[in-house]
Amino acid sequence: MRELVILSGKGGTGKTSITAAFASLAENMIFCDADVDAADLHLILEPDFKKSSDFIGGNEAVIIPDKCTQCGRCLEVCRFDAVRFDADTNTYEVDPIECEGCGVCFDLCPEQAIDFPETICGQWYISDTRFGPMVHARLGIAQENSGKLVALVRQEAREIAKNKNLDLILTDGPPGIGCPVIASIGQATAILIIAEPTVSGIHDMERVGQLSKYFNIPAMVCINKYDLNPDQTKKIEALARENGIAIVGKISFDQTFTEAMIQAKTIFEYNENSQASIEIRQVWDNILSLSEFKNPVTNNIMQHL
Repeated sequence: MRELVILSGKGGTGKTSITAAFASLAENMIFCDADVDAADLHLILEPDFKKSSDFIGGNEAVIIPDKCTQCGRCLEVCRFDAVRFDADTNTYEVDPIECEGCGVCFDLCPEQAIDFPETICGQWYISDTRFGPMVHARLGIAQENSGKLVALVRQEAREIAKNKNLDLILTDGPPGIGCPVIASIGQATAILIIAEPTVSGIHDMERVGQLSKYFNIPAMVCINKYDLNPDQTKKIEALARENGIAIVGKISFDQTFTEAMIQAKTIFEYNENSQASIEIRQVWDNILSLSEFKNPVTNNIMQHL
């Protein structure tokens, strides 16, 4: 089983559109949308929801009024200013937005007047699409543990792939290089970095490249909208060569991408003869031809943590 994780270092580079485009080219595969903070792959793939489950991602302190003696110990020990005294009701309360779920007040309350229930932080789904099965999720507003939710959807995708004998997982990864990104690349076969020819695009590509190198996962780069700034494109190519990152292709700026998104279609469904479609097909062929992707070596991210 191989897994290709598509990353970008930032949002807005065309990562999701290119992932969806690969859907028209890949075979015997499953989708995984690991961008749980702002999932949008479903906007193009229009999934038919088959299973929905709550994501339990942490705990939240709740003061029990009947047990509280108003000693103020919870207010004293909270380092996130989540505990407030309401003068109108003469009671202590926990602000659910400010509470980080650390459990200190729960452990140190002398009257055991604080409950610490698990909280629902979002939902995750298993769906069918016109291209194959898909696992995706939606993290709740202002909720934490997106890295944990990313790990969950990837685990479910791997289980489905195993049970259905699917040999490829296409994962639309989150932006940046933080916890959600790290959770999205463990045991991945390879990473495809979607870079754009801007100063920030070069910086973002470099950061993701360093991350892939640290975790010993082969990285490739595809330059999107390369013709908008040829000088920056050359810098990206030079940086990739310096860092041993394979350049699998370049995609020109093409309004067809936007037109396809408006119609909730992949670019191949909308116009398979467009310039960008031709270039994406070449990118996909180049990915499949790379030895790192044809002969994957399992990468265990946990050994680095």
